[in-house]
Amino acid sequence: QVQVAESGGGEVQAGGSLTLSCAVSTNTSDIRAVGWYRQAPGGQQQLVANINQRGERNYPDFVKGRFAISRDDVKNTVNLQMSSLKPEDTAMYFCNVIFVGPTGYWDQKWGKGTLVTVSS
Repeated sequence: QVQVAESGGGEVQAGGSLTLSCAVSTNTSDIRAVGWYRQAPGGQQQLVANINQRGERNYPDFVKGRFAISRDDVKNTVNLQMSSLKPEDTAMYFCNVIFVGPTGYWDQKWGKGTLVTVSS
């Protein structure tokens, strides 16, 4: 069974940086895409970055130039480097992994999230 675990959350002051990590317990070759999402209290879930198996990255405008997603195929992790953080970046951050399961069908798995708090 695929396991997904986020780490690296914490509290940081506005303007600071933080790096989140998403550890995935499956073969890198089975992963089709990994996305980082966030949800603030009372807010909707937002995509903040994703990367596919070809290494193509996608960011919404509100994080472009501040967030960077990267893949470490040796450690089987996907990292999210966040800089110039703003109080409005405060949210629970979740990792979503899309992978090919043992039956050959695509499946997805969410982690439990890691909390990021940006103080002003």
